[in-house]
Amino acid sequence: MKRPTDRRTILIAAGAAAVAAAAGRVSAQSTDIRGAVTFEGGAVIPKGQLEIYLEDAAIQDKALRRAAKTLVKSDGSSKTITFSLSLPESSAASPKLQIVARLERVDGWLVARGSAQLEVGSPVYVTLNTVMY
Repeated sequence: MKRPTDRRTILIAAGAAAVAAAAGRVSAQSTDIRGAVTFEGGAVIPKGQLEIYLEDAAIQDKALRRAAKTLVKSDGSSKTITFSLSLPESSAASPKLQIVARLERVDGWLVARGSAQLEVGSPVYVTLNTVMY
């Protein structure tokens, strides 16, 4: 004989459905940061190595500020270089996240630097500005 459905069973099922729906929304958020780097004035990006990293200005220790990093080679012929970074879970809640891009020559000299505030879920556009020594 089949037992009638009671209030407790309905509440448990509703709670499980609510948790599953909330978990689906959280996991659907992208953890990738996508963007593009350009050079000031729309010029060609000089030849060198482009280091792009996620920096959390809320962290006081400079050694721990960098959360994610990627390296891209510039051949000196592109006006735009696209990139992708994975957003670490520990950094997702910080409001002071920014993307920093540094272009260095082969000998290690810094040529240009730029940064942009990160808005999770939207692409990031960084403009490199020439460094003066």
